[in-house]
Amino acid sequence: MLIYTAAPDSEGTLGGLVSLGEPEQLRRHLLSALRGAHLCASDPLCAEGLPGQQGMTLHGAACHACLFAPETSCERGNKYLDRSTLVETVECPDLAFFEVE
Repeated sequence: MLIYTAAPDSEGTLGGLVSLGEPEQLRRHLLSALRGAHLCASDPLCAEGLPGQQGMTLHGAACHACLFAPETSCERGNKYLDRSTLVETVECPDLAFFEVE
C-alpha cells in the first residue's frame, strides 16, 4: 500500500505522514478507501468485467472511472486489477477479501 499526499501542508511533512501511519488513522483511511471501491460510476458494466483469455484485457472489475492510474505511473500498465478481490461488487459479492461495514 502506498500513502502519499498531494497537498503541501502540515500533513505533507514527514511528521504528518508518520501520524497517518498510526493504527487508528490508518484504519480510518483504509476503510474509507475500501468503502469508495464498493461502487464504480460505470457499474454494472465495470463489475461484470472478466479477464480476457487472449491477453487483450488483463483486468476484472476495474476501469478508468475507479482504479486505473495514469499508465506512466503504473508499473504493470493497469493489468491484473480487480476491485472484486478487495470488496464486494455487484457481480461478485462473495469474492471480497475485506468485509466493510
